[in-house]
Amino acid sequence: MARLLLVRHGQASFGADDYDALSPIGHEQARTLGKSLSDRGVRPALLVRGALRRHAETAAGILDGLARSVDVAIDPGWDEFDFQHVVEIHRPLFRDRAAMAAELAREARPDRAFQEIFEAATTRWASGDHDPEYGESFPAFQNRVAAALASAEALLRAHREVLVVSSGGPIAMAATLLTTGSVAGWAAFNRVSVNTGVTKVIAGSRGLSLSTFNEHQHLESDRRLLTYR
Repeated sequence: MARLLLVRHGQASFGADDYDALSPIGHEQARTLGKSLSDRGVRPALLVRGALRRHAETAAGILDGLARSVDVAIDPGWDEFDFQHVVEIHRPLFRDRAAMAAELAREARPDRAFQEIFEAATTRWASGDHDPEYGESFPAFQNRVAAALASAEALLRAHREVLVVSSGGPIAMAATLLTTGSVAGWAAFNRVSVNTGVTKVIAGSRGLSLSTFNEHQHLESDRRLLTYR
């Protein structure tokens, strides 16, 4: 069977001036995944990535670890939703980065506090009750990912094994579209997405089927590399 491997990007630079750049750990995660794929005999015929910097840097690290040349294509359909915009609509104070940093710094666990705000913000976004307030509504995001998934399915006919570098939100949506189709399912998948986790989709006579979600065995020998943002 043809297979599609959906890879979440490596750890980005949360709290830095440019979130979209990979952190040093993010670069290491990408190279580690590439080497792991190579050791397992995975030989993608094509790599498709989103248009974001973290996608490009993750793809480069994977190819470095694979130690082989692979054709690369760009599909912005695999870009992450604008989570900063979604959070700011929910918490207008967070439009001021200094104010956001100051509020989170008062918390015992700033990362956990932000995660709670993020989940509340995405729940509001996905509810469908406030669509006009967002630059990209949740249904529009869902349709964008569905189109990217259909495009990847078409590529599989020619390439048989395609690796896609994307983000947690689109990969969770792809998994949701192939399973429950529910907002709750998307939120559950998105909540546990690991940096450079691999989701495997199989293409058969009945179309695409989700085989595995968020596999990250390549990170388990070094817990330092197991990150979620």
